[in-house]
Amino acid sequence: MASSALSRLSNINRHLNPTASLFDSDGASRMPVKISLEVSNALSRGHAVVALESTIISHGMPYPQNLETAKEVEAIVRTNGAVPATVAILDGIPCIGLSIEQLERLAILGTQAQKTARRDIAHIVAAKGNGATTVSASMFFASMVGIPVFVTGGIGGVHRHGENTMDISSDLTELGRTPVAVVSAGVKSILDIPRTLEYLETQGVCVAAYKTNEFPAFFTEKSGSKWVLGVHCRVDTPEDCAQLIDASVKLKLGTGILIGVPIPKEHAASGSLIESAIQLALKEARDKNIIGNAETPFLLARVNELTGGASLASRLSLTALDIALVKNNAAIGAKISVALAQIRKSCDTGDAQPVS
Repeated sequence: MASSALSRLSNINRHLNPTASLFDSDGASRMPVKISLEVSNALSRGHAVVALESTIISHGMPYPQNLETAKEVEAIVRTNGAVPATVAILDGIPCIGLSIEQLERLAILGTQAQKTARRDIAHIVAAKGNGATTVSASMFFASMVGIPVFVTGGIGGVHRHGENTMDISSDLTELGRTPVAVVSAGVKSILDIPRTLEYLETQGVCVAAYKTNEFPAFFTEKSGSKWVLGVHCRVDTPEDCAQLIDASVKLKLGTGILIGVPIPKEHAASGSLIESAIQLALKEARDKNIIGNAETPFLLARVNELTGGASLASRLSLTALDIALVKNNAAIGAKISVALAQIRKSCDTGDAQPVS
């Protein structure tokens, strides 16, 4: 109860002065973080808020499709009862909750906005640059202002042959140290899913599968990764997810939670076709000695070519699948956030007892 009240007071302070610097306990000022009035109001009142990344806007698709997708995803979050908080760095200022004008600016900037993971934040801020936040950076800022739920398409992971290259996404280490629940369609299918789940287990991250016993593989419903590979938690409703998040926070575990949501059946691509394209693309990458950071963009582009994904209307279009799963995750993430807000409201009014 006391910790909840302190958190509420902190949120009220941010509400009264949303563009002010945050302060350490000794009074030393931190870098300013700009919180939109809508997000600030929601946080101060204990309402549901869902954080969203901005990399999909600037690096995921061309303008104006990226802007329309961003607005549609935010609208889905609102329709399901929560407030969207898209995260980005604009002119060196971390922004949590973007206006339509800011969304459009980011969409027009496209790849001129640097793809920003946790390691890049200080550089982008110091250089007064523009950054489109990835999973790790978005989680960092969401946690900073007290947003417990973050929605994305899919997360990064251990790359294939990662045991030799040590190419491991910072998304995984962020999940191991930042207490934010990540709602995603699982791990991108071009990655090494079993090793990714093993790495998350090492990091102490709870991996939950939504309405399934099998961890989803981004573009397809199934990855072949069941309980034996690190998925020990099944959740069947937004309320189940909210209870899981609430317990983790009250226990002060200090780690994130990964909630894997299978892409809806009506949007799911043929797993065998996608997988055969991935295997061919991997062979080509090996033949051309494409490794490290260059491998994933090559694989995504090549798989898109091999599956004929030029048309958004095509079921085989990777872009269309990406959009479909992000929208699905946004709806579920918003419902989870609403359920979590209700649990916390019950605790504040004494209808439920906090974990002692």
